[in-house]
Amino acid sequence: MLSSACTLASSRTCSRILGLSLGTAALFAAGANMALLFPNWDVTYLLRGLIGKHAMLGTGLWGGGLMVLTALLSSGLALLGALICFVTSGVALKDGPFCMFDTSSFNQTQAWKYGYPFKDLHSRNYLYDRLLWNSVCLEPSTAVVWHVSLFSALLCISLLQLLLVVVHVINSLLGLFCSLCEK
Repeated sequence: MLSSACTLASSRTCSRILGLSLGTAALFAAGANMALLFPNWDVTYLLRGLIGKHAMLGTGLWGGGLMVLTALLSSGLALLGALICFVTSGVALKDGPFCMFDTSSFNQTQAWKYGYPFKDLHSRNYLYDRLLWNSVCLEPSTAVVWHVSLFSALLCISLLQLLLVVVHVINSLLGLFCSLCEK
């Protein structure tokens, strides 16, 4: 009898800690995604439509943020939101930042355009070659650092959320079965 009461009490405590942790992680994910919409804290890129598709998807806002906050209502929805945010962040890190870069080749006039300059870079990985970070993206000036930092944060936050939601589901099931055994 005492053992099941302790299990139920620790299940409630665990639920409170998980809920607080999930809520905090959701707020950080939403904040990181908001920051991605304002490179170098400059609103002009957003106003000119010069934000990458991964940031514009807003998965940190609705996936890692809003959907995870609804974990109290539906753990499946929270798991889906965290998973979508995790996958999108991984793809964004693979593709690289959306920035202005020089498209001219040897003996041509200089041509700049916005796009994903690292996406089709097969010979080198921009994540490991820091010399590319300041030489490829011309605008925003710190596009690579901004992109890598915030999408890495979203990747870690969403992984943490995935783990917390799984623990939350297991804890909820244990709490349910323990309370059924008590009666």
